[in-house]
Amino acid sequence: MRNKVRQQDSEKRIENFSEVSLGFSDEQALQEAKRCLQCKKPKCVEGCPVNIDIPAFIKLIVENSREKSLSKIKEKNNLPAVCGRVCPQEDQCEKLCILSNKGNPINIGALERYAADYELNKSLKKQSKVLAKDDLERIAVVGSGPAGLTTAADLVRLGYRVTLFESLHVSGGVLVYGIPEFRLPKDIVSSEVEYIASLGVEIKTNFLVGKTCSLDDLFKDGFKAVFLGLGAGLPQFLGIVGENFSGVYSANEFLTRVNLMKAYLFPEYATPVDVGKKVVVIGGGNVALDCARAALRLHREVTLVYRRTEAQMPARLEEIENAKEEGFAFKLLTQPVEILANEKGRVRGLKCIKMELGEPDDSGRRRPLPIENSDFIIEADTVIEAIGQKPNPLVVKVTPDLKVNDSGTIKVDENYMTSIDGVFAGGDIITGADTVISAMGAGKKAAAAINSYIKKQRG
Repeated sequence: MRNKVRQQDSEKRIENFSEVSLGFSDEQALQEAKRCLQCKKPKCVEGCPVNIDIPAFIKLIVENSREKSLSKIKEKNNLPAVCGRVCPQEDQCEKLCILSNKGNPINIGALERYAADYELNKSLKKQSKVLAKDDLERIAVVGSGPAGLTTAADLVRLGYRVTLFESLHVSGGVLVYGIPEFRLPKDIVSSEVEYIASLGVEIKTNFLVGKTCSLDDLFKDGFKAVFLGLGAGLPQFLGIVGENFSGVYSANEFLTRVNLMKAYLFPEYATPVDVGKKVVVIGGGNVALDCARAALRLHREVTLVYRRTEAQMPARLEEIENAKEEGFAFKLLTQPVEILANEKGRVRGLKCIKMELGEPDDSGRRRPLPIENSDFIIEADTVIEAIGQKPNPLVVKVTPDLKVNDSGTIKVDENYMTSIDGVFAGGDIITGADTVISAMGAGKKAAAAINSYIKKQRG
């Protein structure tokens, strides 16, 4: 039987921002690892975007060699403690596990976290030797999210001199500003970034490519190739009346204030977030649940509004279950149509209409259709829209030769090369908002493509 990861009790965890999941105990990890069949042709590896040798690292846990297990993971994955926490294993490696045929796949994510946390807990992290070679080319990586960190690490392992540019004051991209502490502690992200820096990657923060310098400036400065891992940080809105009222947030702004600016620790940090007593979050993905669960921990009354049913929510099942345990209200089959405000221009409610499911749309899910004369109002003084993100157009606007798709994503060829020679891109900037591990997979492929490109340039 599949081992269930320990968690904070729901009544206690809503009073703090500490990590909900407590990970496997030694006994649980050993029991779970022993369940692995050690398949000769492991399908689970095929399901991993970065192709971790999953049976091998699990076998090393069985042999009580956790350091070696982590080393095996790091052959392919530079962010194991992150991926063990936020990677959707149920839709990737675990989905292809042969034991999933009986509904009990190996808990691969929890075992990955177990191996990674041993290093953190035992202070085993050692300064790696600098791998960059003075006689090899310099490469610029723009953006320090999962794609950028992975690309930088893989390239420096190949001997290149890599500089990673980050616009914010800390590295990690969406890992630091977009995912709450209770799902991904920031000291974990910091530790992973420190490891990548120890490999020889130079990290420059407070450096906004497109403003601080242009892509042309990077090439003039001696970089032989540039990788754009800019993510998808521009929020999307419904386009309904009232979105300009006081008390309306995008998920990006709300989570950045809570996570990066540590609003939840006010007044220890002098960066509060103005959130009323009654909060409505619009959306059904992981980001929407992150917003709702964060607002709940700020001791607000929270309602999540989603236009489809629970079965159609794109959020991870684990996160949906956690949210239900924590007790905020779900308003399903509900579509917002207008944000209402009081005479001072502050949100006072959200006007909605009830929905019913019709025939499937292009996504394969049944299309939500409005029910006539079903309008109603949800009282609220804060509305958070968490309906998706798209790429920030800053670099594109100042780089006319950089071609984009209608969605704003950057066009690349099969080798992750953009329309500009020597400029590559990967992750959410080319796909739109996706998972951390998918961005990492793109980063690995882009690093390999950049290596091939540089070798060809040498002649």
